[in-house]
Amino acid sequence: MIKAITFDLDGVYFPSGKANFIKAVVSLGVAEDEVKRVFLKSFEMNERYKIGVMTDDEFWTWAAEQWQLDMAPKQLIELLGDSYEVDPKVVEVVRMARRSGYKTLVCSNNFPARVNELQRKFAFLDNFDAAVFSYEIGAVKPSEAIFQELVKRSGVMAEEIAFADDDAEKISGAVAIGMTAFVYDGFEPFIDHLNSLGVKLA
Repeated sequence: MIKAITFDLDGVYFPSGKANFIKAVVSLGVAEDEVKRVFLKSFEMNERYKIGVMTDDEFWTWAAEQWQLDMAPKQLIELLGDSYEVDPKVVEVVRMARRSGYKTLVCSNNFPARVNELQRKFAFLDNFDAAVFSYEIGAVKPSEAIFQELVKRSGVMAEEIAFADDDAEKISGAVAIGMTAFVYDGFEPFIDHLNSLGVKLA
């Protein structure tokens, strides 16, 4: 029986923030491929910043140097925050899940500046009962460690947590520890899948 539901942040709760930020940096004169290299693909982002090895100041100072921008870390972080908006429909479903008695969870490969800036702007964490971010524990999805921490913080058993991700590889760690995990292929199919698991939202 499902007792907790994990909601994705990028692309779902915040539907287009990443793409908007990339466009914003491109508008400053940086080539799109170069923005994506640093922000999405770099070793510094994925193997250091997201696991808490680099600080906000260190990463964004490095990013500004890579992009040849005369901008302080604070300015880039503000630009990042300004690029994000919530999807009201998703926010309402999260709140509906809580009203229906389910715990609402977040499990995200993320970095502190984004989480803190979006919390300041939207107070989004107020809608969740527990959240685990990669930079807190030094591990990213699909590592079993991040999912084990989610189970611990949720207060329910692994099999009682519904978890979905649009990257099939990232659910492998969740499956390995017994979570009810499946591939995310759109918000409506996600809700339909929850319904098939016996989740009742009202």
